[in-house]
Amino acid sequence: MTERKAFGVGPAGIEIAYERLGDPGDPPVVLIMGAAGQLIDWPDGLCEQLVGRGLQVIRFDSRDTGRSTHVRDAPQPDIMAAMAGDVSSAAYTLSDMAADTVGLLDVLGIDSAHLVGASMGGMIAQTIAIEFPRRVRSLTSIMSTTGNPAVGQSDPGAFGQAGPPPADRAAYQEWSVLTKRASGSPGFAFDEAAVRAHAGRVFDRGVDFTGMMRQAVAVLASGDRTARLRALDVPALVLHGTADRIFDSSGGRATAEAIPDAALVVLEGMGHSLPRELWPVFAEQIGALVAAAESTVPVADWPA
Repeated sequence: MTERKAFGVGPAGIEIAYERLGDPGDPPVVLIMGAAGQLIDWPDGLCEQLVGRGLQVIRFDSRDTGRSTHVRDAPQPDIMAAMAGDVSSAAYTLSDMAADTVGLLDVLGIDSAHLVGASMGGMIAQTIAIEFPRRVRSLTSIMSTTGNPAVGQSDPGAFGQAGPPPADRAAYQEWSVLTKRASGSPGFAFDEAAVRAHAGRVFDRGVDFTGMMRQAVAVLASGDRTARLRALDVPALVLHGTADRIFDSSGGRATAEAIPDAALVVLEGMGHSLPRELWPVFAEQIGALVAAAESTVPVADWPA
């Protein structure tokens, strides 16, 4: 897996770190991770299963994460004010992040792709489908929501008492164990050693807490997508866990209800994570949707 850098991406002209896996001639599947999430947060094993199904996989660091451009010259994000309705500290919105993703497709010479977004990445994928419909072959929204504050609510204790991420590598690893244990999937095994090792990789690639806050304000500044989701005409799949404490499963249900003919798969015991045990399920569901979209099979006829 070779990491590369794209330059002058999208209207903002940013840099994006990305990986392109599989045969470039296979249907392209773009994986969009959530707030503060890096390209490596899409598990290697899941990516390998998608490639094994004849898919070309593209994963990348969004702006303000990892090795992509960090928006340093911006207002200090005020998350509390944004939650109260004052989004004046927003440096950008989900529409800007959607344009970044489409800009990466442009750099890679890809006219249209299948989008898979997790958490905030699901919101970005939804926004791309709304604002750039011709660039989207199918849409998969995982553990995400519509932007309607009445659904997909968060549990205030979802991250425990960990506080903001520490600046020390070892302390950051311990912080990650605490937060992932609190927000993860109680119905599946928690591999503490794997979480700690992965957190070390994330730390080494670059952790930006202020950038995460800018992304959170961008979500709040982007509003409710429900009405625009109802106008979509794209094969769509929504995956959500019953134990999600970051975005309650009502967010996934509302997403599936809003998008015409979207398929909803609710996974028992899954929280706000991608458990190893469910990788085959994710790969099967995404692969089936892509195959149906590529062959123009009616959405109602593909096996969700």
